[in-house]
Amino acid sequence: MARQIWKYPIPMAKDFTIQMPMGSVPLHVTNQHGIPTLWASVNPKASSETRRFQLYGTGQDLDPLFLEYVGTVLLAQGFEVYHLFEVNGPVADE
Repeated sequence: MARQIWKYPIPMAKDFTIQMPMGSVPLHVTNQHGIPTLWASVNPKASSETRRFQLYGTGQDLDPLFLEYVGTVLLAQGFEVYHLFEVNGPVADE
């Protein structure tokens, strides 16, 4: 099965979902042309699934119990730093 690398823009929201092929593996997070972006290794023939992510600014409280770190992205010439996590279970509401 041939895999490909696909990119996904990351919305500037604390909690969001992305439709990805099942079994996708996040590889890298960075700023591309001012847009936070996630790259993932995917099987383009796999069925789609909804994956849940959360984005936190440096210094914000987070619940690490069900979060898996994906990567960090710098915006505004490094003055804004955000950390992307994938949610792997329930997360407490604010």
